[in-house]
Order: sequence, then structure tokens, then C-alpha cells
Amino acid sequence: MRRIYMDANATTPLLPEVYEAMRPFWIESFGNASSIHQQGQQARAAVDHARDSITHLLHCRTSEIVFTSGGTEGDNLALFGTLQDGDHLITTQIEHHAVLHAAEALAKRNIEVTFLPCAPNGLIEPATLRAALRPNTKLVSIMLANNETGTIQPIAELAAIAHAAGALFHTDAVQAGGKLPLDLSPKGDLKDIDLLTLSGHKMYAPQGTGILFVRRNVRLAPLFHGGTHERQRRAGTENVPGIVALGKAAELAAAWLKTEASASLTNLRDRLEQGILAAVDEAGVNGAGTPRVANTSNLYFDHVEAEALVIALDLKGLAVSGGSACQSGATEPSHVLTAMNLSPARARASIRFSLSRLTTEDEIDYALTLIPAAVARLRTLSPTYRKPALATA
Repeated sequence: MRRIYMDANATTPLLPEVYEAMRPFWIESFGNASSIHQQGQQARAAVDHARDSITHLLHCRTSEIVFTSGGTEGDNLALFGTLQDGDHLITTQIEHHAVLHAAEALAKRNIEVTFLPCAPNGLIEPATLRAALRPNTKLVSIMLANNETGTIQPIAELAAIAHAAGALFHTDAVQAGGKLPLDLSPKGDLKDIDLLTLSGHKMYAPQGTGILFVRRNVRLAPLFHGGTHERQRRAGTENVPGIVALGKAAELAAAWLKTEASASLTNLRDRLEQGILAAVDEAGVNGAGTPRVANTSNLYFDHVEAEALVIALDLKGLAVSGGSACQSGATEPSHVLTAMNLSPARARASIRFSLSRLTTEDEIDYALTLIPAAVARLRTLSPTYRKPALATA
């Protein structure tokens, strides 16, 4: 059976160039990067090169990169590492659970937490942030691109508002890494961001790798205690193969962003959306009309349960998602779609399609032969669906 993968927001495939870059550091160059002998120094040089590649992608200093195990650790390190007893944290209702659950845990440690609502289109309005600021607001954490809808927040404006109030600003950029230009330089559009999280397996590197950008002069308490790795901000022997892979993925992403490939990916996504909406009634795009990352589309199919549709499409060879992969199996509707004021029924009828750089026009066309048919079959089981009457001459 032909298989098509449209769940890149859950994880991306490992690019061949990334695999080849990391392969020697499993077998031949296996040294500990903290050792002073030749094998250790080879590993250290590889880590340093990867750090350089990531700073080129983000336009920042090498000293501002902390290697982590991925997005969850990076988000937790940003929040737990900057907040102290009595501080106020502002985040949003539509964050990834790596931030939401961290914030909930901090609330039990005498940290005041405010969860901002979003507008029905999924955007956080600057006025909402301004109204929530307090004299003791220490940190604002708002994601750059939403993992379920792809909606891009006005992050530069939001960060500037936080800075004007004397607060630090963190953004979970896991779904933006390698998809959007990220300029953290002192003159860049993201100059007011103090902390930024990336995850390797969302940008064609292996799972278990990531970084936290920590702007110079931001004090960060470590989550782990041990050696002096990562300038005493993240103890533990470096994952050299994973770091090398992440560095190579950053190089490829920087090159990709300089091409017209992003526009081509947007065209593929739009072709998929338009084809579905032309063939399926009572369907629509969640977050339509807002800026979105090029690869992501979240659609609702009324009178259909998303879980059943995901399974039906998988049986036909198409891999998609009902939302965040981290919430797979959850019975509650998506917290993101609920925050956007979708009804529970419509939230449960929503599917996320997330394309990769490897997606082709032929795959889009093939998917368009599967999706309408699968929706139609499932709707025959729905007592609420009435098939539109055929137009008469």
C-alpha cells in the first residue's frame, strides 16, 4: 500500500544529509566532549561546529545557545529557570502542554500565573497582554507558531510590550524553527525575545535534541545539577550525535529559507485546503485568514469524529493527526480549538494536516482522492448529517 505522511508537526523525517553527518559520532568518533584526549576533542569540535550552525540560523551568539533534549525540556528550563517565589508569569490558553503544565506546576510553588485568552482566530491581542501585566510580572511566555493551527502570533509586538513593562519574554518556537526566518540579533525583528525554544525533531533532526536560546545577561537557574556543561546551565554529558545532527539540520534550514521553497510549500498546503473544501460540504479551516506557517492546515469536518477519520485515512495509507501528538488518545477536545470558541463537537471533528519539505504535488493529489471519500463514508453513520440535495436544471 502506498503511504503518505502529512503529520510533520508531530515529527519530521530524518533527512539523509543529517543522518550522514551524525553517523560517525555513534561509532568512530564516540568521544566524550568533556575529555581532553584526541577523541574527546574531536567530539568537542563537532559540538562547537553545530553550535555555530545554530547561531547562524538564529543570528545570535554561540554563548547564548544551551543544548537540551528537546522542546519540553527547553520550555521547562525557560520557566523554572527564571521564576522565583512571588513572581508573576503570563502565558496563554493555547500553549503546548510543555508550557501549560509547567505553568500549572509553578502555580503550586507560589508563582502567580495568568493564562491569556485568544481571539476566535487564534491570535493573542496585544491589548490583552497589556491588561494582564503587573508590577511583579517577571516572565511572559507566548508561542510563536501554534502546533495545531499553525497560526503565527505577532510575537515581536508582544515581546516589546513585555520588555516595556520590565518583564522577560520567552517564546516556544518549536513549530517555527526551520519554517520562518528567526533573527534574534540586537537589530533583528526578534530583538526583544530573551528565551526561545527549538526542537530538533520538528526540523528534520532526530528526536531527543533541541536548544534553548538564552539572551546574554539573562540569569538562568539550571534544572539539572552535576557537571559544568553548557556554561553551568544544563548539566549532563552532551548528546554529540544528536547535537551534530541538529547543527546539520540548522544548516539545511538556513539554506532552505533563502530559497522560494517556503512559498512552494504554502502553495501545496493551499492546494490541499482548496481541494478538500471544493469536494466536502460543511467543512472549513480553523484559523483561516490569519498568518500561518507554510505547512500547517487544521480543518473541521462536521458530523465526523476526528479519531475515526484519522484511523480511516491511516487504513488507506494517509497519516494525519487529530491535533497535538502529545495528546494522542485524549478524550477531551483540543484545548487550542476550545480556546478559539469552537464547539466541543466541531473541535472533535477537526483534523491537522502538516506537510513536510518532502511533500510532493502528486501526494497532495492522491490525498485529495482519499479524504472526501473517507469523510463521506463516515458521515453515512452520522444521524445528524443530511446530504445536500442535487441541483436541478
